[in-house]
Amino acid sequence: MKYRFCLLIILCFGFGFAQIPSGYYDTATGSGYTLKTQLYNIINNQNDQGYNAMDIFFLSNDLDQYYENDNTILDIYSEHPMGADPYNFNPQVDECGNYTGEGDCYSKEHVVPKSVFNEANPMDGDAHNLLPVDGRVNGFRGSFPMGRVDDNNLASQNGISNPTQNGSKLGDNLNSGYSSGYSGTVFEPIDEFKGDIARIYFYFATRYQNQISNWSAFDMFNGSSDQVFETAFLNILLEWHNMDPVSQKEVDRNNAIYNHQDNRNPFIDNPSYVTAIWNPQQDNENPSPPTNLVASNPTATSVNLSWTAATDNIGVSSYDIYVNNNYNSTANSTSTTVSNLSPETSYCFTVIAKDTANNSSVASNEDCATTLSGSTNTVDVFFSEYMEGSGSNKALEIANFTGSTVNLSNYSIKLSSNGNSAWTNSYNFPSNASIPNEDVYVVANGGVSVCTDVLDNLNNAITGFNGNDALGLFKNDVLIDILGTLGDATAYGENTTLVRNATISNGSTVYNANEWTSYPQNTCSNLGSHIQTLSITNIEPKYIKIYPNPVKGALFFIDVQQPTNVECYNLTGQRILKTTVSPQNNSVEINQLNSGVYLLQLQNKQGTTTRKIVRL
Repeated sequence: MKYRFCLLIILCFGFGFAQIPSGYYDTATGSGYTLKTQLYNIINNQNDQGYNAMDIFFLSNDLDQYYENDNTILDIYSEHPMGADPYNFNPQVDECGNYTGEGDCYSKEHVVPKSVFNEANPMDGDAHNLLPVDGRVNGFRGSFPMGRVDDNNLASQNGISNPTQNGSKLGDNLNSGYSSGYSGTVFEPIDEFKGDIARIYFYFATRYQNQISNWSAFDMFNGSSDQVFETAFLNILLEWHNMDPVSQKEVDRNNAIYNHQDNRNPFIDNPSYVTAIWNPQQDNENPSPPTNLVASNPTATSVNLSWTAATDNIGVSSYDIYVNNNYNSTANSTSTTVSNLSPETSYCFTVIAKDTANNSSVASNEDCATTLSGSTNTVDVFFSEYMEGSGSNKALEIANFTGSTVNLSNYSIKLSSNGNSAWTNSYNFPSNASIPNEDVYVVANGGVSVCTDVLDNLNNAITGFNGNDALGLFKNDVLIDILGTLGDATAYGENTTLVRNATISNGSTVYNANEWTSYPQNTCSNLGSHIQTLSITNIEPKYIKIYPNPVKGALFFIDVQQPTNVECYNLTGQRILKTTVSPQNNSVEINQLNSGVYLLQLQNKQGTTTRKIVRL
């Protein structure tokens, strides 16, 4: 995140401000829309250099000297701030041209779309509003407003993944919380550049306040020359401005634009102008805490929650749900169901209220519940092969060794791109789709050019994955198998074909690389069938008892009827303990385990099972 540069920004701000001409903002003395007009009078002396002049401007002033520091084009739609970029553009060499997919070339994007002002000057060539970006993503964004995308309602478009390779996305605006008030299609950049986008819009609203009331056909604008923005979009831009502070990249670019066209973005030079103009009476009052939280109706994998509503001077917009002090989900009403829990496990819940200004209450009262018994290792279908090949050669294979045909109507596959902590795309199998026993089902990308004789269905959205994207297999919306780790963008399957080992009998909710064998990309020899050499039944829950759970001391106990091998894994899939228990010796010593959640895999002659245990 950009916050790693905050200290550098503070230390270098004198350098940034040193290039502001002496007295440049001396007449900016008011507040509210009076201040906005004063800033307009300062920055409207733009010396328009024209749209084509930006080609040369990019070559010196839009290079990556902040992340990889490799002097490639700094493109906000492909930059990975905390890791390797999916692709890079060489200045001028990779300028568009024609494109068919991401990574082909870069183009000039008007952040406020050029259709808004009919490509008129000086707006068309205003350097503050023009950025070098991936040509295909630029086309994907189109002229849609900037907003907060609802991950459950992503747009579909051929030839590009959604989210894109760096996590930017297009879809319905999330009509809740700080983004409530609009439900149309919007485009959302990654968090690293949301403040950059917001400050460009605030500049544009100020620089062109004498014309902007004529451009109300654009959904972000309300037809006024003072507020300019529809309230829903103003709230989004204010949130983005606050969450993503000014970066050194913005300071340097602002200085370069001043040399290029003789005006500055005042909201980079002085970020407090934003609040002074558009939010002079900022809501700083926190909501009251929710009360009377009750956890009820536990099942093996879920617990119902209900509570009494919080109050706020403006209005409560949502409630954040915490499980064992960790954020779990957000609810828009005073009840919800927390799912994907583990059987026979104690959980404690709290709720925090949030208002439209993103102020948070203190936590509600805590209430706890223990889920019912039930094996987490019931025999079911599972991922058996994964192909992340060249181009669009991407496929997923699901195998069935349950003993009977499985109807897939209750199953789905979900994808999470680039370390996103939520699932960002979902695939439901076609009507009447099924897998016979000891057979497989293959879903592939529509552009696949290999292994085409074994495909059962095509879907570009769910197969738009790269080697660091988590994939989950769900039954009745409960996770039963996973590739990768949700919320972790570490690469596990780039440019490779992964085949589940023949000794694996079932899926797992924790990815374990040791369960897979890697083959070269585009390998077709295994796709379309799967071999299982070990058919293991499950140990029935009544034959295994684990206590206490959660564990406070150095020991816990496993009651078994025969010698049983025990392996303990952390949530990254790393094995950290291996032992054997028996009816006569059933204790397990865990002094070496830190506080947290662990998975136990137990195996004996009767079969296998997996249980979760909590170390306090």
